[in-house]
Amino acid sequence: MPQTLSSSVLRSQCARILEAAGSTPAEAAQVAGNLVLANLSGHDSHGVGMLPRYVDAVAEGGLVPNAAVKVNTDIGTLLALDGQHGYGQIVGVQAMALGIERARQHGSCIFTLANAHHLGRIGHFAEMATAEGLVSMHFVNVLSRPVVAPWGGGDGRFGTNPCCIGIPLAGAEPFLLDFATSRVAQGKMRVAHNKGERVPDGYLIDERGAPTNDPGVVVVPQANGLFGALMTFGEHKGYGMAMACELLGGALTGGGTWHRPADTARTVLNGMLTILIDPAKLGTQASFAQEATAFVEWLRQSPPGAGFDQVQIAGEPERAARTARERDGIWLDDATWGEIVAAGTKVGVAVAAA
Repeated sequence: MPQTLSSSVLRSQCARILEAAGSTPAEAAQVAGNLVLANLSGHDSHGVGMLPRYVDAVAEGGLVPNAAVKVNTDIGTLLALDGQHGYGQIVGVQAMALGIERARQHGSCIFTLANAHHLGRIGHFAEMATAEGLVSMHFVNVLSRPVVAPWGGGDGRFGTNPCCIGIPLAGAEPFLLDFATSRVAQGKMRVAHNKGERVPDGYLIDERGAPTNDPGVVVVPQANGLFGALMTFGEHKGYGMAMACELLGGALTGGGTWHRPADTARTVLNGMLTILIDPAKLGTQASFAQEATAFVEWLRQSPPGAGFDQVQIAGEPERAARTARERDGIWLDDATWGEIVAAGTKVGVAVAAA
């Protein structure tokens, strides 16, 4: 049955499963905390519903518990890093810590991260940067069954390829833009399918390339064994951005791009290009703070449009969701909860109902 759990209970349950799958207690706690934070932020697609896939990926050998980021190239402000198939929530944080240190030292840092297992919510890394007063930009590709169709195409050829930009704002919470280049995240289709929901027009094509409202076409194989595909956001514009993420996050990092037939592997590998800038060393920090604040205030002066209470900026819906879900708990549908229980069973952990 569906469950509503507190964030602390959910973190504990997930950490137990991750530890039984091979992680140290510290790693299990960090990965579980990151997954639960995604749920708290309103991004269930990147939350604890990913845990069953992680357990399967460890069993496959494509996800390596307790792996650490490896430095392949270091020329000060430019780093080439390898995640060595470790948990993205671990190697991604390690990579960001290295990049932040260099950006604070030199004023900027560009790093590539290849071969990280699923990095999760990329906004987490932008939050790390903005907390240190840094601007951050992230371009990510996805090496897994291709679930997004190119503009003008009729089947999946690449992943949801997220892009994220974090900008600190003086005396205020940061601007945090984090989006998949598909019309909607693949994980949101998994959640909708598990809930038995239909989705709006324009999100999906079925396994024959025809429009559909059934999220199941990208979650489970159809009658002919094929899958449907997600559409890109903004038609050809989103497609162009997705391609840029594949070339920057995949080809440039050395992690590789997707150009082979789909398989059924549960492993999800990401490559990420990150650019970090310290406004304090750029010489424009005073005007940056003033102009950014003035622009945000100008936006907020716009009268609410039909169906809206106010103008918001990127990052605000997530922060509001965290407050509400910390108070009310995190709701998990029956299918997602059942998958988590089953994942625990695979590694010998009995997960208790709330």
